[in-house]
Amino acid sequence: MTSNGIDLQPLHAWLGQQESRDRSRLLPALIEAQRLYGRLEPPVLTAISHALRVPEAEIHGVASFYTMLYDRPTGRTFIRVCTSPRCAQAGGETVLREVCAHLKVSPGQATPDGAFEVEEVPCLCLCDHAPAALHGEVPLGNLRGVPVAEWLARPEEIGLGAIRGAPRRLTARCGKNAPTDVEAYGADGGYAGLRRALDSLQPQEVIDKIEASGLDGRGGAAFPTGRKWALAASGEAPQRYIVCNGDESEPGTFKDRVLLEGDPLAVLEGMTLAGYAIGASRGYLYVRGEYPRAQRTLRHAIQAAREAGFLGNRLLGSSFSFDVELRSGAGAYICGEETALLESIEGKRGLPRLKPPYPVTHGLFGMPTAINNVETLCMAAWILGNGVESFRSVGSAESPGTKLFCLSGDIVLPGTYEVPFGITLGELLTLAGGVAGNLQAILLGGAAGAFAGPEALDLPLTHASFRQAGLPLGSGVIMVMNQSRDLRRTCWHLARFFAHESCGKCLPCQLGTQRQLEIIGRRAEGHLRPGDMEALDDVAFTMTETSICGLGVTAGSAIQSARRRWPAIFKPPAS
Repeated sequence: MTSNGIDLQPLHAWLGQQESRDRSRLLPALIEAQRLYGRLEPPVLTAISHALRVPEAEIHGVASFYTMLYDRPTGRTFIRVCTSPRCAQAGGETVLREVCAHLKVSPGQATPDGAFEVEEVPCLCLCDHAPAALHGEVPLGNLRGVPVAEWLARPEEIGLGAIRGAPRRLTARCGKNAPTDVEAYGADGGYAGLRRALDSLQPQEVIDKIEASGLDGRGGAAFPTGRKWALAASGEAPQRYIVCNGDESEPGTFKDRVLLEGDPLAVLEGMTLAGYAIGASRGYLYVRGEYPRAQRTLRHAIQAAREAGFLGNRLLGSSFSFDVELRSGAGAYICGEETALLESIEGKRGLPRLKPPYPVTHGLFGMPTAINNVETLCMAAWILGNGVESFRSVGSAESPGTKLFCLSGDIVLPGTYEVPFGITLGELLTLAGGVAGNLQAILLGGAAGAFAGPEALDLPLTHASFRQAGLPLGSGVIMVMNQSRDLRRTCWHLARFFAHESCGKCLPCQLGTQRQLEIIGRRAEGHLRPGDMEALDDVAFTMTETSICGLGVTAGSAIQSARRRWPAIFKPPAS
């Protein structure tokens, strides 16, 4: 079947292979159509509209929301160059200029032969390899000073990155075993928790153990995992869902990427255990579109787990059935917000929902849903396999266990560090080889976090101590900056990130992030207007107090923390 010269048969074949043909298949259908045809042309959208029974106007609305979907001709291979705060410091903007000059294009343009298109992107979460880029689906790193012609012609895929610390509970298998080898995973302690649960524990007992462990969510909000599972399991419901949030896109983060690529079976085991605990038979694993290697690995891991009987019907001979579907994002930081992620899975624009109600009672498709991030689910599997007492044997009483931290910036040994809660920030930096240069600032929690100075080095890495100091522990971002870094420029990059990523649903965030960027831009260029700093404070206050979701609430937090700690950098330049 053709339409306007477009062979639609491959698309119809793909649609025919789907187990359901409803709106929830919309984003996967758009991603597949783009893969097949290179762009979302009108006949393609019409075919999807007829197959999924979604009006074309709504399909256009969804397609236009995601930055990795295109309705225009594009180059066959995208060169996506990261200019996030860390990559910018490491020379990402220089790399972008060099590749554009080499290919004789501007960002957003394809080469005349259609071979390449260069795109500037806000963050690839390859901060430990900065400056970084994606060459098609190949992640590249440490590009500063490397001739463009060399890495364009022979892209060398980077590895997982450095993984250090002790005790290594979650990261012990990363880089050790083939990530999709079920037998090796089992021989190394994998599936012990799932076997134990199915053999001897009732669902409520699984929840009780997670509650007793004191496991808090590792995605930044630190909500107690056991309590979330208990809420999702309570009450009557025809269906419940587990959703794993793998849409890691906060500048400075990369720990979930390491687990998704290095130990994907642990992620699947954690999802399955959560499904057993709350009575869900289906899980969705949502991974950002900028993680193509992780998605490839996960597809193989899901298939291997099914073939070995760890996913599917009647797991390990029990009466419990559970399966996982991998879903890809398509370029939207806001989909890391849990309700925006649910909207995306349901085939809609990834816009946050008003809360309450909360996902634990009204989540995916209106059903009770437990949403956890990658690290949390892996840790839940470890706890069930190794015991609550073992988990609590390290860390602090209030923050037990180990935590993954992402160290990048002016640090001697950037990478992923797994350490017990309670060691000090200074001890962690020492473990990473110390600061490269004289310490000026540390960005904690990522773009949505806050700056600290050298006075924070003695702080124990626990939620309580950081709250007392007015700092966010967040998802584990620690971005180090030495005295050579211009914090005005770093603040501009943070402001630009949020202005780019605001979804526009609520005016305080939509307008506030733009005004913040304009004011910080004027300061970076040295020509503030009278009243700019007061306006910046008003904008931050309004976003924090009135935005619908966490993006707007925290969009000004890092900049405001820099303004409080180093007021001199925000003063108008001397005339």
